[in-house]
Amino acid sequence: MNDEQLQRYSRQILLPQVELEGQQKLLSARVLIIGLGGLGSPLAMYLAAAGVGHLVMADDDTVDLSNLQRQIIHRTQDIGRAKTDSARATLSALNPSVKITAYNHRLTEEELTREVAQADVVADASDNFATRFMLNAVCVKTRKPLVSGAAIRMEGQIAVFDHRRDDSPCYRCLYRDDPGADESCAQLGVLAPLPGIIGSVQAVEVIKLLLNIGTPLNGRLLLLDALSMEWRTVALRKDPHCPVCAARPVEG
Repeated sequence: MNDEQLQRYSRQILLPQVELEGQQKLLSARVLIIGLGGLGSPLAMYLAAAGVGHLVMADDDTVDLSNLQRQIIHRTQDIGRAKTDSARATLSALNPSVKITAYNHRLTEEELTREVAQADVVADASDNFATRFMLNAVCVKTRKPLVSGAAIRMEGQIAVFDHRRDDSPCYRCLYRDDPGADESCAQLGVLAPLPGIIGSVQAVEVIKLLLNIGTPLNGRLLLLDALSMEWRTVALRKDPHCPVCAARPVEG
């Protein structure tokens, strides 16, 4: 670690849970982020600021004026630009030492499997169940920890599915069946700061997993009602009949 890095991350290195060894782990880490919208914006920015060495990002969308109310990684001058290009520019300005790999298209199952297998932690900041279900299935198959977030209206949720553990539930244990038409912010709206709160908590959970510190949200669903500013936690259990993780072979 050079002098510039020591100064940049000095406040984080002071933490007894991090110190120099932990910061070096972050610098050597690789995180896959799916989605660069309201959740992916603060998630990617805080991971870059914290010094996660390699961020792999995927989003097939372009920046729209309506995105700017909450997707803080993008700027007015980025309207019409690929979100991956806009995000890359913001993250590089924030922390030039972070390596960025960007996919400006929806990843195929083969591409997704390859990237998940290479990642230390996977973060789901997508906005549709088809992507969430496919990402979950690949994380179960490759035994990679998944940090999931969602935000709509004035409600948000975060959960961690640590597939390195045989007793961990998966996303399909929470949502057994495809609910059909996705509820979107375009249809139902979302309060501007809400995705920022949820995405920031996702970033905390990613860092905890990378450093193996604290108690991650594995097996717990953290729910936020922003209107009353109340948090509550719901215990999640592995579904013995889950179509994705119930039949996963136990590795010995």
